[in-house]
Amino acid sequence: MLKRDIWDRLKEWKNRDHHPLVIKGLRQTGKTYIVREFGKELYENCVYIDLRSNRSIHAAFEGDFDVDMMVMSISAIDTSARFIPGKTLIILDEIQDCPNARSSLKYWDMDGRYDVIATGSFLGVKGFREPYRRGIPVGYEDHMTMYPLSFCEFISNAGLSEEIMEYLRKSVEEHVTIEKTIHEKIRTLYLQYLIVGGMPEAVKIFFDTHDINAVRSVQENILSSIRDDFGRYKDAKGDDRVNEVLKLRAEACLDSMPAQLSKEYKKFKYSLVNAKGHSQEKADGLRYLEDVGLVIRAYNTNQISYPLEGVKIDTEFKVFFIDTGLLISQLGADVAQKILSGDISSYKGAIAENMIASAFSINEICLYYFHAPSGSPELDFLFEKESEVSIVECKATNNRATSMKYVIAHPEKYGSHRAVKFSDTNMGQGEGFDTYPLYAAAFMNPKKNVNRLPVVDLSDLKAPTIQ
Repeated sequence: MLKRDIWDRLKEWKNRDHHPLVIKGLRQTGKTYIVREFGKELYENCVYIDLRSNRSIHAAFEGDFDVDMMVMSISAIDTSARFIPGKTLIILDEIQDCPNARSSLKYWDMDGRYDVIATGSFLGVKGFREPYRRGIPVGYEDHMTMYPLSFCEFISNAGLSEEIMEYLRKSVEEHVTIEKTIHEKIRTLYLQYLIVGGMPEAVKIFFDTHDINAVRSVQENILSSIRDDFGRYKDAKGDDRVNEVLKLRAEACLDSMPAQLSKEYKKFKYSLVNAKGHSQEKADGLRYLEDVGLVIRAYNTNQISYPLEGVKIDTEFKVFFIDTGLLISQLGADVAQKILSGDISSYKGAIAENMIASAFSINEICLYYFHAPSGSPELDFLFEKESEVSIVECKATNNRATSMKYVIAHPEKYGSHRAVKFSDTNMGQGEGFDTYPLYAAAFMNPKKNVNRLPVVDLSDLKAPTIQ
Protein backbone atom coordinates (compact mmCIF):
# COMPACT_ATOMS: atom_id res chain seq x y z
CA MET A 1 0.00 0.00 0.00
CA LEU A 2 1.28 3.47 -0.87
CA LYS A 3 1.88 5.57 2.23
CA ARG A 4 -0.48 8.55 2.27
CA ASP A 5 -0.44 11.56 4.56
CA ILE A 6 -4.21 11.39 4.91
CA TRP A 7 -3.74 8.19 6.95
CA ASP A 8 -2.49 10.21 9.92
CA ARG A 9 -5.35 12.66 9.51
CA LEU A 10 -7.82 9.76 9.55
CA LYS A 11 -6.25 8.43 12.78
CA GLU A 12 -6.47 11.89 14.32
CA TRP A 13 -10.15 12.07 13.30
CA LYS A 14 -10.86 8.67 14.86
CA ASN A 15 -9.14 9.52 18.13
CA ARG A 16 -10.98 12.79 18.80
CA ASP A 17 -14.61 13.70 19.19
CA HIS A 18 -15.89 13.67 15.64
CA HIS A 19 -18.80 13.73 13.25
CA PRO A 20 -19.23 11.43 10.23
CA LEU A 21 -16.42 12.20 7.82
CA VAL A 22 -17.00 13.18 4.18
CA ILE A 23 -13.98 12.76 1.88
CA LYS A 24 -14.16 14.31 -1.57
CA GLY A 25 -11.66 14.57 -4.40
CA LEU A 26 -10.84 13.74 -8.00
CA ARG A 27 -11.64 10.21 -9.18
CA GLN A 28 -8.88 7.61 -8.80
CA THR A 29 -6.94 9.47 -6.12
CA GLY A 30 -7.35 6.46 -3.82
CA LYS A 31 -10.25 7.50 -1.58
CA THR A 32 -12.00 4.13 -1.53
CA TYR A 33 -8.82 2.13 -1.12
CA ILE A 34 -7.45 4.18 1.77
CA VAL A 35 -10.68 4.18 3.81
CA ARG A 36 -11.18 0.44 3.32
CA GLU A 37 -7.63 -0.24 4.50
CA PHE A 38 -8.19 2.17 7.38
CA GLY A 39 -11.34 0.27 8.35
CA LYS A 40 -9.55 -3.09 8.23
CA GLU A 41 -6.60 -1.94 10.34
CA LEU A 42 -8.19 0.40 12.88
CA TYR A 43 -11.61 -1.17 13.49
CA GLU A 44 -12.72 -4.56 14.69
CA ASN A 45 -15.50 -4.47 12.12
CA CYS A 46 -16.05 -2.62 8.82
CA VAL A 47 -19.21 -2.38 6.70
CA TYR A 48 -18.55 -1.25 3.11
CA ILE A 49 -21.45 0.02 0.98
CA ASP A 50 -20.97 1.01 -2.67
CA LEU A 51 -23.87 3.34 -3.36
CA ARG A 52 -23.09 3.66 -7.04
CA SER A 53 -23.12 -0.03 -8.00
CA ASN A 54 -25.53 -1.30 -5.34
CA ARG A 55 -28.79 0.52 -6.09
CA SER A 56 -30.90 -1.88 -4.03
CA ILE A 57 -29.31 -0.70 -0.79
CA HIS A 58 -30.60 2.85 -1.39
CA ALA A 59 -33.90 1.63 0.05
CA ALA A 60 -32.26 1.40 3.48
CA PHE A 61 -32.13 5.21 3.58
CA GLU A 62 -35.69 5.94 2.48
CA GLY A 63 -37.34 5.68 5.89
CA ASP A 64 -37.32 8.07 8.81
CA PHE A 65 -33.57 7.67 9.47
CA ASP A 66 -34.02 5.60 12.60
CA VAL A 67 -30.53 4.10 13.01
CA ASP A 68 -31.78 0.68 14.15
CA MET A 69 -34.08 0.49 11.13
CA MET A 70 -31.26 1.49 8.76
CA VAL A 71 -28.99 -1.16 10.31
CA MET A 72 -31.69 -3.77 9.94
CA SER A 73 -32.35 -2.82 6.31
CA ILE A 74 -28.67 -2.86 5.38
CA SER A 75 -28.23 -6.22 7.11
CA ALA A 76 -31.17 -7.67 5.20
CA ILE A 77 -29.67 -6.65 1.85
CA ASP A 78 -26.04 -7.39 2.72
CA THR A 79 -26.08 -10.57 4.79
CA SER A 80 -22.33 -10.31 5.49
CA ALA A 81 -22.67 -6.95 7.26
CA ARG A 82 -22.13 -6.90 11.00
CA PHE A 83 -22.74 -3.90 13.28
CA ILE A 84 -20.89 -3.86 16.60
CA PRO A 85 -21.53 -0.65 18.58
CA GLY A 86 -18.33 1.24 19.33
CA LYS A 87 -16.23 -1.02 17.09
CA THR A 88 -17.68 -0.60 13.60
CA LEU A 89 -16.79 1.72 10.73
CA ILE A 90 -19.48 2.18 8.08
CA ILE A 91 -18.13 3.28 4.67
CA LEU A 92 -20.64 4.92 2.34
CA ASP A 93 -18.80 5.01 -0.99
CA GLU A 94 -19.92 7.32 -3.85
CA ILE A 95 -22.42 8.92 -1.51
CA GLN A 96 -23.38 11.55 -4.09
CA ASP A 97 -25.36 8.81 -5.87
CA CYS A 98 -27.73 8.45 -2.89
CA PRO A 99 -28.80 11.82 -1.44
CA ASN A 100 -30.81 10.19 1.34
CA ALA A 101 -27.62 8.47 2.56
CA ARG A 102 -25.99 11.91 2.76
CA SER A 103 -29.00 13.27 4.67
CA SER A 104 -28.82 10.31 7.07
CA LEU A 105 -25.36 11.31 8.34
CA LYS A 106 -26.94 13.63 10.89
CA TYR A 107 -28.76 10.71 12.50
CA TRP A 108 -25.74 8.38 12.55
CA ASP A 109 -23.92 11.26 14.26
CA MET A 110 -26.65 11.87 16.84
CA ASP A 111 -26.90 8.14 17.59
CA GLY A 112 -23.13 7.84 18.08
CA ARG A 113 -22.77 4.05 18.13
CA TYR A 114 -20.97 3.77 14.78
CA ASP A 115 -18.27 5.72 12.97
CA VAL A 116 -19.16 6.69 9.40
CA ILE A 117 -16.93 7.75 6.50
CA ALA A 118 -18.53 8.83 3.22
CA THR A 119 -16.57 9.29 -0.01
CA GLY A 120 -17.53 10.96 -3.27
CA SER A 121 -16.03 12.20 -6.53
CA PHE A 122 -18.90 14.50 -7.55
CA LEU A 123 -19.75 16.16 -4.24
CA GLY A 124 -18.62 19.58 -5.49
CA VAL A 125 -20.31 19.37 -8.89
CA LYS A 126 -23.12 21.88 -9.23
CA GLY A 127 -26.24 20.33 -10.73
CA PHE A 128 -25.02 16.74 -10.37
CA ARG A 129 -28.47 15.84 -9.14
CA GLU A 130 -31.78 17.26 -8.06
CA PRO A 131 -31.56 19.30 -4.82
CA TYR A 132 -31.34 17.25 -1.63
CA ARG A 133 -35.00 17.00 -0.66
CA ARG A 134 -34.16 16.00 2.91
CA GLY A 135 -31.24 18.35 3.36
CA ILE A 136 -27.47 18.17 3.81
CA PRO A 137 -26.59 17.78 7.51
CA VAL A 138 -24.74 21.05 8.11
CA GLY A 139 -22.92 20.92 11.44
CA TYR A 140 -23.01 17.12 11.56
CA GLU A 141 -20.14 16.40 9.14
CA ASP A 142 -16.36 16.62 9.15
CA HIS A 143 -14.65 17.13 5.78
CA MET A 144 -11.38 16.24 4.05
CA THR A 145 -10.19 16.48 0.46
CA MET A 146 -7.96 13.77 -0.99
CA TYR A 147 -5.48 14.88 -3.61
CA PRO A 148 -2.99 13.02 -5.82
CA LEU A 149 0.25 12.14 -4.03
CA SER A 150 2.31 15.20 -3.19
CA PHE A 151 6.03 15.23 -3.93
CA CYS A 152 6.67 14.59 -0.23
CA GLU A 153 4.49 11.47 -0.41
CA PHE A 154 6.18 10.42 -3.64
CA ILE A 155 9.72 10.52 -2.25
CA SER A 156 8.60 8.90 0.98
CA ASN A 157 7.25 5.96 -1.05
CA ALA A 158 10.49 5.95 -3.03
CA GLY A 159 12.25 4.91 0.17
CA LEU A 160 13.44 8.22 1.58
CA SER A 161 13.98 7.91 5.32
CA GLU A 162 12.08 10.05 7.79
CA GLU A 163 15.45 11.42 8.90
CA ILE A 164 16.08 12.83 5.42
CA MET A 165 12.49 14.07 5.17
CA GLU A 166 12.89 15.96 8.42
CA TYR A 167 16.25 17.33 7.25
CA LEU A 168 14.62 18.66 4.07
CA ARG A 169 11.69 20.17 5.99
CA LYS A 170 14.05 21.91 8.39
CA SER A 171 16.32 23.12 5.59
CA VAL A 172 13.36 24.66 3.76
CA GLU A 173 11.92 26.18 6.91
CA GLU A 174 15.26 27.73 7.93
CA HIS A 175 16.40 28.44 4.36
CA VAL A 176 19.62 26.47 4.78
CA THR A 177 21.61 25.14 1.82
CA ILE A 178 20.84 21.46 1.22
CA GLU A 179 23.87 19.17 1.12
CA LYS A 180 24.89 18.69 -2.52
CA THR A 181 24.50 14.89 -2.72
CA ILE A 182 21.04 15.02 -1.17
CA HIS A 183 20.01 17.95 -3.36
CA GLU A 184 21.04 16.16 -6.56
CA LYS A 185 19.21 12.96 -5.65
CA ILE A 186 16.06 14.82 -4.61
CA ARG A 187 16.24 16.78 -7.87
CA THR A 188 16.41 13.49 -9.81
CA LEU A 189 13.32 12.26 -7.98
CA TYR A 190 11.64 15.59 -8.69
CA LEU A 191 12.20 15.21 -12.43
CA GLN A 192 10.64 11.76 -12.23
CA TYR A 193 7.69 13.12 -10.26
CA LEU A 194 7.09 15.80 -12.89
CA ILE A 195 6.43 13.03 -15.42
CA VAL A 196 4.73 10.46 -13.18
CA GLY A 197 2.65 12.85 -11.09
CA GLY A 198 0.69 11.69 -8.08
CA MET A 199 -2.20 9.56 -9.31
CA PRO A 200 -1.78 6.37 -7.23
CA GLU A 201 -2.05 3.91 -10.13
CA ALA A 202 0.57 5.81 -12.13
CA VAL A 203 2.88 6.01 -9.10
CA LYS A 204 2.54 2.30 -8.40
CA ILE A 205 3.27 1.24 -11.98
CA PHE A 206 6.28 3.54 -11.98
CA PHE A 207 7.75 2.10 -8.78
CA ASP A 208 7.03 -1.44 -10.04
CA THR A 209 8.47 -1.05 -13.55
CA HIS A 210 10.06 2.39 -14.06
CA ASP A 211 8.57 2.16 -17.55
CA ILE A 212 7.51 5.62 -18.71
CA ASN A 213 5.43 4.21 -21.57
CA ALA A 214 3.46 2.16 -19.03
CA VAL A 215 3.02 5.25 -16.85
CA ARG A 216 1.79 7.29 -19.81
CA SER A 217 -0.69 4.55 -20.72
CA VAL A 218 -2.07 4.57 -17.18
CA GLN A 219 -2.37 8.37 -17.23
CA GLU A 220 -4.22 8.29 -20.54
CA ASN A 221 -6.59 5.64 -19.17
CA ILE A 222 -7.21 7.75 -16.06
CA LEU A 223 -8.06 10.81 -18.13
CA SER A 224 -10.24 8.69 -20.41
CA SER A 225 -12.21 7.32 -17.46
CA ILE A 226 -12.61 10.82 -16.03
CA ARG A 227 -13.83 12.04 -19.43
CA ASP A 228 -16.36 9.20 -19.55
CA ASP A 229 -18.07 10.77 -16.54
CA PHE A 230 -18.15 14.32 -17.93
CA GLY A 231 -21.67 15.68 -17.82
CA ARG A 232 -23.03 12.80 -15.75
CA TYR A 233 -25.83 13.66 -13.36
CA LYS A 234 -28.76 12.04 -11.54
CA ASP A 235 -32.31 12.77 -12.53
CA ALA A 236 -35.23 13.02 -10.09
CA LYS A 237 -35.56 9.21 -10.07
CA GLY A 238 -31.87 8.75 -9.30
CA ASP A 239 -31.06 7.39 -12.76
CA ASP A 240 -27.84 8.25 -14.61
CA ARG A 241 -28.14 10.88 -17.31
CA VAL A 242 -25.59 12.83 -19.37
CA ASN A 243 -25.77 16.53 -20.12
CA GLU A 244 -24.27 16.29 -23.62
CA VAL A 245 -23.79 20.04 -24.01
CA LEU A 246 -21.90 20.31 -20.70
CA LYS A 247 -19.86 17.23 -21.62
CA LEU A 248 -18.75 18.79 -24.92
CA ARG A 249 -17.86 22.09 -23.24
CA ALA A 250 -15.85 20.36 -20.51
CA GLU A 251 -13.99 18.26 -23.07
CA ALA A 252 -13.24 21.33 -25.18
CA CYS A 253 -11.90 23.23 -22.15
CA LEU A 254 -9.68 20.28 -21.24
CA ASP A 255 -8.44 19.91 -24.82
CA SER A 256 -7.48 23.59 -24.85
CA MET A 257 -5.18 23.30 -21.83
CA PRO A 258 -1.88 22.67 -23.68
CA ALA A 259 -2.51 25.73 -25.87
CA GLN A 260 -3.58 27.82 -22.84
CA LEU A 261 -0.34 27.00 -20.99
CA SER A 262 1.95 27.45 -23.99
CA LYS A 263 1.23 31.20 -24.13
CA GLU A 264 3.66 33.74 -22.71
CA TYR A 265 0.86 35.13 -20.53
CA LYS A 266 -1.12 32.07 -19.48
CA LYS A 267 -4.43 33.78 -18.81
CA PHE A 268 -7.22 31.36 -19.73
CA LYS A 269 -8.93 32.46 -22.95
CA TYR A 270 -12.31 31.07 -23.94
CA SER A 271 -11.49 31.93 -27.55
CA LEU A 272 -9.11 28.95 -27.51
CA VAL A 273 -11.91 26.59 -26.44
CA ASN A 274 -13.20 24.82 -29.53
CA ALA A 275 -16.87 24.64 -28.61
CA LYS A 276 -20.01 26.48 -29.62
CA GLY A 277 -21.29 29.18 -27.33
CA HIS A 278 -20.30 32.45 -25.74
CA SER A 279 -17.62 32.74 -23.08
CA GLN A 280 -20.16 32.45 -20.27
CA GLU A 281 -21.50 29.22 -21.75
CA LYS A 282 -18.00 27.79 -22.16
CA ALA A 283 -17.35 28.80 -18.56
CA ASP A 284 -19.76 26.05 -17.48
CA GLY A 285 -17.34 23.50 -18.95
CA LEU A 286 -14.38 24.97 -17.10
CA ARG A 287 -16.32 25.14 -13.86
CA TYR A 288 -17.15 21.47 -14.28
CA LEU A 289 -13.45 20.55 -14.61
CA GLU A 290 -12.77 22.54 -11.46
CA ASP A 291 -15.68 21.02 -9.54
CA VAL A 292 -14.58 17.44 -10.23
CA GLY A 293 -11.09 18.34 -9.00
CA LEU A 294 -9.15 17.98 -12.26
CA VAL A 295 -8.00 21.60 -12.60
CA ILE A 296 -7.27 24.49 -10.27
CA ARG A 297 -7.64 28.20 -10.88
CA ALA A 298 -5.29 31.08 -9.97
CA TYR A 299 -6.81 34.57 -9.99
CA ASN A 300 -5.12 37.79 -11.01
CA THR A 301 -5.29 40.65 -8.52
CA ASN A 302 -5.53 44.37 -9.11
CA GLN A 303 -2.96 45.07 -6.41
CA ILE A 304 -0.59 43.28 -4.06
CA SER A 305 -2.30 43.64 -0.71
CA TYR A 306 -3.90 41.60 2.07
CA PRO A 307 -6.42 40.00 1.90
CA LEU A 308 -5.88 38.73 -1.62
CA GLU A 309 -9.46 37.50 -1.95
CA GLY A 310 -10.58 41.11 -1.65
CA VAL A 311 -8.46 42.30 -4.58
CA LYS A 312 -8.83 39.38 -6.99
CA ILE A 313 -10.18 39.89 -10.50
CA ASP A 314 -12.94 37.33 -11.01
CA THR A 315 -12.75 37.45 -14.79
CA GLU A 316 -8.97 37.05 -15.19
CA PHE A 317 -7.32 33.80 -14.21
CA LYS A 318 -4.92 31.00 -15.14
CA VAL A 319 -5.88 27.32 -15.04
CA PHE A 320 -3.56 24.46 -14.09
CA PHE A 321 -3.82 20.69 -13.75
CA ILE A 322 -4.01 19.48 -10.14
CA ASP A 323 -1.60 16.73 -11.25
CA THR A 324 1.39 17.74 -13.37
CA GLY A 325 1.83 14.15 -14.57
CA LEU A 326 -1.58 14.34 -16.25
CA LEU A 327 -0.49 17.57 -17.94
CA ILE A 328 2.75 16.00 -19.23
CA SER A 329 0.77 13.05 -20.61
CA GLN A 330 -1.15 15.51 -22.82
CA LEU A 331 2.00 17.01 -24.32
CA GLY A 332 4.34 15.58 -26.95
CA ALA A 333 6.18 12.34 -26.15
CA ASP A 334 9.50 14.19 -26.39
CA VAL A 335 8.62 16.37 -23.39
CA ALA A 336 9.19 13.49 -20.95
CA GLN A 337 12.59 12.80 -22.52
CA LYS A 338 13.61 16.45 -22.18
CA ILE A 339 12.55 16.52 -18.54
CA LEU A 340 14.55 13.40 -17.75
CA SER A 341 17.60 15.05 -19.29
CA GLY A 342 17.08 17.95 -16.87
CA ASP A 343 15.34 20.39 -19.23
CA ILE A 344 12.01 21.52 -17.76
CA SER A 345 11.80 24.74 -19.76
CA SER A 346 9.26 23.38 -22.29
CA TYR A 347 5.99 25.24 -22.81
CA LYS A 348 7.43 28.58 -21.74
CA GLY A 349 7.89 27.54 -18.13
CA ALA A 350 4.36 26.17 -17.81
CA ILE A 351 5.57 22.85 -16.39
CA ALA A 352 7.44 24.47 -13.51
CA GLU A 353 4.57 26.90 -12.92
CA ASN A 354 2.01 24.07 -12.92
CA MET A 355 4.16 22.19 -10.43
CA ILE A 356 4.19 25.11 -7.99
CA ALA A 357 0.43 25.60 -8.42
CA SER A 358 -0.18 21.92 -7.72
CA ALA A 359 2.11 21.90 -4.66
CA PHE A 360 0.40 24.98 -3.22
CA SER A 361 -3.08 23.57 -3.84
CA ILE A 362 -2.29 20.21 -2.25
CA ASN A 363 -1.08 22.19 0.77
CA GLU A 364 -4.42 24.05 0.56
CA ILE A 365 -2.85 27.41 -0.28
CA CYS A 366 -5.20 29.54 -2.38
CA LEU A 367 -3.77 30.58 -5.74
CA TYR A 368 -3.35 34.19 -6.84
CA TYR A 369 -0.94 36.05 -9.10
CA PHE A 370 -0.27 39.60 -10.25
CA HIS A 371 -0.24 40.76 -13.87
CA ALA A 372 -0.29 44.51 -14.35
CA PRO A 373 -2.64 45.91 -17.03
CA SER A 374 0.42 47.04 -18.99
CA GLY A 375 1.76 43.47 -18.94
CA SER A 376 4.65 44.27 -16.62
CA PRO A 377 5.40 43.45 -13.91
CA GLU A 378 4.02 39.91 -13.79
CA LEU A 379 4.44 37.81 -10.66
CA ASP A 380 3.72 34.09 -11.01
CA PHE A 381 2.06 33.68 -7.60
CA LEU A 382 1.07 35.51 -4.47
CA PHE A 383 0.27 33.80 -1.19
CA GLU A 384 -0.68 34.83 2.32
CA LYS A 385 0.94 33.93 5.59
CA GLU A 386 0.25 35.57 8.94
CA SER A 387 -1.74 38.38 7.31
CA GLU A 388 1.12 39.27 4.98
CA VAL A 389 1.45 38.75 1.24
CA SER A 390 4.51 37.04 -0.23
CA ILE A 391 5.41 37.46 -3.89
CA VAL A 392 6.62 34.47 -5.89
CA GLU A 393 8.34 33.83 -9.20
CA CYS A 394 9.18 30.37 -10.49
CA LYS A 395 11.75 29.66 -13.18
CA ALA A 396 12.42 26.42 -15.02
CA THR A 397 16.06 27.49 -15.07
CA ASN A 398 17.92 29.93 -12.85
CA ASN A 399 16.90 32.95 -14.92
CA ARG A 400 16.69 36.47 -13.59
CA ALA A 401 13.56 37.38 -11.66
CA THR A 402 13.06 40.68 -13.48
CA SER A 403 9.48 41.39 -12.39
CA MET A 404 10.18 40.49 -8.79
CA LYS A 405 13.21 42.79 -8.68
CA TYR A 406 11.13 45.61 -10.13
CA VAL A 407 8.42 45.19 -7.48
CA ILE A 408 11.02 45.02 -4.71
CA ALA A 409 12.64 48.20 -6.01
CA HIS A 410 9.34 50.13 -5.94
CA PRO A 411 7.80 49.66 -2.46
CA GLU A 412 6.09 53.04 -2.73
CA LYS A 413 3.92 51.59 -5.52
CA TYR A 414 3.62 47.91 -4.63
CA GLY A 415 4.36 47.79 -0.89
CA SER A 416 7.05 45.81 0.90
CA HIS A 417 6.70 42.05 0.76
CA ARG A 418 8.66 38.91 1.40
CA ALA A 419 9.91 37.66 -1.98
CA VAL A 420 10.50 34.03 -2.97
CA LYS A 421 11.99 32.63 -6.16
CA PHE A 422 11.66 28.94 -7.03
CA SER A 423 14.15 27.73 -9.62
CA ASP A 424 16.21 24.74 -10.65
CA THR A 425 18.92 25.41 -8.09
CA ASN A 426 19.78 24.97 -4.41
CA MET A 427 18.95 27.42 -1.64
CA GLY A 428 20.30 30.87 -2.30
CA GLN A 429 19.93 34.58 -1.89
CA GLY A 430 19.05 37.22 -4.45
CA GLU A 431 18.70 40.97 -4.38
CA GLY A 432 15.99 41.23 -1.75
CA PHE A 433 14.57 37.73 -2.22
CA ASP A 434 15.20 34.14 -1.14
CA THR A 435 15.80 31.39 -3.69
CA TYR A 436 14.50 27.85 -3.20
CA PRO A 437 14.71 24.67 -5.28
CA LEU A 438 11.52 24.01 -7.24
CA TYR A 439 10.88 20.90 -5.15
CA ALA A 440 10.90 22.97 -1.94
CA ALA A 441 7.34 24.15 -2.65
CA ALA A 442 6.12 20.73 -1.53
CA PHE A 443 7.57 21.37 1.94
CA MET A 444 6.03 24.82 2.29
CA ASN A 445 2.83 24.92 4.24
CA PRO A 446 1.68 28.30 5.76
CA LYS A 447 -0.67 26.32 7.57
CA LYS A 448 20.09 5.65 -22.06
CA ASN A 449 16.51 4.25 -22.46
CA VAL A 450 14.06 7.01 -21.74
CA ASN A 451 11.26 4.48 -21.32
CA ARG A 452 12.92 2.86 -18.35
CA LEU A 453 14.40 4.79 -15.46
CA PRO A 454 17.02 3.56 -13.04
CA VAL A 455 15.87 3.33 -9.44
CA VAL A 456 17.39 6.16 -7.43
CA ASP A 457 19.56 4.61 -4.73
CA LEU A 458 18.74 6.38 -1.47
CA SER A 459 20.50 3.96 0.86
CA ASP A 460 23.61 6.13 1.27
CA LEU A 461 21.77 9.37 2.01
CA LYS A 462 22.69 10.77 5.41
CA ALA A 463 21.18 13.87 6.87
CA PRO A 464 23.97 16.31 7.77
CA THR A 465 23.75 18.33 10.93
CA ILE A 466 22.46 21.84 10.33
CA GLN A 467 24.70 24.31 12.11
